[in-house]
Amino acid sequence: MRKKIIFSFFISACIIAILVVFESVNFVEVRNEIRSLEVTDTIRSKSLQLRRHEKNFFLYPDKAAEESAAIHDYLFQLEAVTENLAPSPSARLQRLVEEYKSRFGTIEGLLTDVSGEFGKLEALVPHREFAEIVKASFRDRPLYAAQFLEDVYALPPDHPLTRKLRKLASDIDMLRETGEKIIAVSKELDKSARERAEKGIRLSQGAILVVFPLFLLFGVGALFYISSGVVRRLKTLTDSVEKIGEKYASSMPASRAETGGKDEVERLVEKFRLMAVQLGRWEEELHEKNKELLQSKKLAAIGTLAAGVAHELNNPLNNIGISAQVLRRQLGGEASAEVKEILDDIAGQTIRVRGIVGDLLEFAREREPRMKDIELIGLIREAYRLVGTSADTTGVRFVLDAGADRVPLRADPDQLERVFVNLFTNAVSAMEGHGELVVKIASEEDRLILWVSDTGRGMSEEDREKVFDPFFTRKEKGTGLGLAITLNIVKKHGGNISVVSEEGVGTAFEIRLPRRTA
Repeated sequence: MRKKIIFSFFISACIIAILVVFESVNFVEVRNEIRSLEVTDTIRSKSLQLRRHEKNFFLYPDKAAEESAAIHDYLFQLEAVTENLAPSPSARLQRLVEEYKSRFGTIEGLLTDVSGEFGKLEALVPHREFAEIVKASFRDRPLYAAQFLEDVYALPPDHPLTRKLRKLASDIDMLRETGEKIIAVSKELDKSARERAEKGIRLSQGAILVVFPLFLLFGVGALFYISSGVVRRLKTLTDSVEKIGEKYASSMPASRAETGGKDEVERLVEKFRLMAVQLGRWEEELHEKNKELLQSKKLAAIGTLAAGVAHELNNPLNNIGISAQVLRRQLGGEASAEVKEILDDIAGQTIRVRGIVGDLLEFAREREPRMKDIELIGLIREAYRLVGTSADTTGVRFVLDAGADRVPLRADPDQLERVFVNLFTNAVSAMEGHGELVVKIASEEDRLILWVSDTGRGMSEEDREKVFDPFFTRKEKGTGLGLAITLNIVKKHGGNISVVSEEGVGTAFEIRLPRRTA
């Protein structure tokens, strides 16, 4: 793709470079032609001025000297200007100017001779006023003047005056003919320069009209080709991402691109963002599952060990307990107070160790729940009553907030009662017999949420992380199995349990159970 973009840019740049080079060269040509046009226009203008002064020279004898000077000046200027032309037209024009200059000089000399001949004639002929009139007008019409002199004064055709007048007429005609040629050449030069300048301008216009559309056509075509390839690949990638998302993340929310308003890149970015969000969720779930799996393996190993220990301790404990009872019965009233105290202590410790063994068996057995339809409020009150039989709860204020008189639930009543007994026992112990124990029940669409909170001493962050670990306890007489058993029971009911606690404030357990009603 990068090579295609570079190649397209290179071709477009070459087209523009060709256009720029051509226009630059042509601009120089047009500029030169415009300068030539200025020169030819100057020649044409000076040629016309030359002819005007020529006409005045012959019409106005009294301004002959002034007009003669002007003619010579324009001839000099024409000679200077023609040096700026190309060799071919310059040589032609210079030849004509030179010819004109020669003829005009001849005419000036002949005019002087004719004026001298008129002076001689006036002394010889009558009616000299006619001769003066002819003398004043012979510059413009020398043939008429010669004919008049022959008719009025009977001058012979070979008279010097009439012969010079006819010669003068002939030279004037040739001078005028040369002047016309100069004007014709100047017009040709002007026309030629104008045509070359217009040709250069037309070439520039044509190049722009041809090359620039070609550049646009190629640029648009390349852009369409490249963008089509990019869009096609993005669409393929987007479709692949969508298929992956549909296969592994069907719950992924639909992007706004699916409802329009976004291009392919934005749609792809949106898909990747949703994939990243979903992957983040999967990673968190995987982490939780790994923790649960590790906890399950740990509990299974501990359960196996506990079952073996409980099995080995159960029979000796039974024998010790039975032996203590038999010995006490045989001694009857003969036993001393010290012996009775020892026997009572043996029996009491035996019962306590049996309780520990019972917990070990309960923890190791992992019995599956026997689901029944139960009424949760009554079960919770019964659990609190049982706690009161083994612990002092007189200073504890028990509050049950269910929001209803009955809360039906499908669960194993024995296991669920064990859950609340364990939580209440820990709460009473944490409050040291004085405080407030609150149970709150809330219902959602498909589950129940229960909070068991106390105003006890609370737990540190380190203790909160280990509170559900087997055999973890801060109590002197605890086994550390109560909350581990509670966690197992809640899990087997399809729920979960979590804890929040702050030292010096209290502890709260949150239990979420699915609502399974018959």
